[in-house]
Order: sequence, then C-alpha cells, then structure tokens
Amino acid sequence: MTPGLPCVYIVSLMPAAAPLGEFEVVVLMAVLHGGDAAYGSAIRDGIEERTGRPVSRGAVYITLDRLEEKGLLSSRMGGATAERGGRAKRLFRVTATGLKAVRHSVGVMASMYKGLEPIVGRV
Repeated sequence: MTPGLPCVYIVSLMPAAAPLGEFEVVVLMAVLHGGDAAYGSAIRDGIEERTGRPVSRGAVYITLDRLEEKGLLSSRMGGATAERGGRAKRLFRVTATGLKAVRHSVGVMASMYKGLEPIVGRV
C-alpha cells in the first residue's frame, strides 16, 4: 500500500444458496410444526402423519444435519428424560434464514401451480 493513494478492496460475493429439495422443505416445515419440542423422532412422525408416506430415520437425521450445516436450522441439547433412559434429546428450530427459504420454496411452488387448477385439480 502506498501512502496517499486510495485503497481498493475486492470483495467476492457468496453465490446464492442452492434451491431446497422437496424433502428439505418438508423437514423444515415439520420442525416448524414441532415448535419447541421438535426432535428427530417427533419430526419423523409428523412427516409420516402429514404426508402419509413412510420416512426412514436416517433420511431425517441426514437432512437435519445438512440443513443445520446450511444455517437453516439450529439445534441444542434438551434435558435428559426418563423415557429415554436418561438421555437428552437434540432439539431443532428453524433459523430466520430457514424461514425465508421455506417461504421462498412455497412461493415458487404456488406460483408454478397457479393456472394449472383446470388441468391438475384443486389441492
């Protein structure tokens, strides 16, 4: 750097986040439905109940970890419970970025669906 000359910084911008897959959106929504009690098994049960399809435990936990790595979820350890043999539950919550991603994904689907009611029917 030369004294008296202006200094220029080049800042690279992070690329836009990759779009979410259907199951990622479903998991985020299940966490939102779970509120403060959103933990792995309850999330899985909620998905199965609302979608009517079986979901493997592994798929849920892998997706939870991936969403946390993306900054769309955060987790913390809850208190130990007798029903779990004294083990604590890992509780999840959707971050502000995750909520924005859900809104965006749902908005895109709603926009794409608009006008297709005569072809595919009402949901």
